Amino acid sequence: MDNGDVYNPTTEDVPASAIVPGRSSCSFSLARPSRLRAPVKLAELVLSLVAFICEEVVSRCTRCGGLYFFEFVSCSAFLLSLLVVIVYCTSLYDRVDQNKVKKSDVYITAITGLMFLIASITFACTSDGTSPETAAVVFGFLASTVFLIDFGLLKFENARKSQTRKPEVPQTTLTQPLNG
Repeated sequence: MDNGDVYNPTTEDVPASAIVPGRSSCSFSLARPSRLRAPVKLAELVLSLVAFICEEVVSRCTRCGGLYFFEFVSCSAFLLSLLVVIVYCTSLYDRVDQNKVKKSDVYITAITGLMFLIASITFACTSDGTSPETAAVVFGFLASTVFLIDFGLLKFENARKSQTRKPEVPQTTLTQPLNG
């Protein structure tokens, strides 16, 4: 039995015009976040990962509550940053609602920055002062600063976009009668 007879009626040839050379369905590009925000997003990713690794190196603690809270926040910050970078930099961004992605990015960045700051302060107050703890706290403060700077950049970009969208109609034309 020839398999061609079975599969021919259900398959179609892809036209040559639909195939783009060098373009796959899973592409990666840092062009989607603005030129200023792309390095900031990568810095968030790297700093939260380094803070998490430094915290994991801590071998023992006397008051571990701050350490555990910092561990949770730094790991969550890394994973959320990774998720946002993946969405922005892959073709997944084109398949989802861009307004929801941008709005989620604002909330994730603000909340993560604040939580990282609180976790860093808590860990600094409860740490034993060993070198890995100090390094983790320093990278935690750096990461929280970068998250908050990114939040400021997001708000600045949103404000600038809303300024360009406003029509410049004088107020007097709105109050004049239509037949006057």
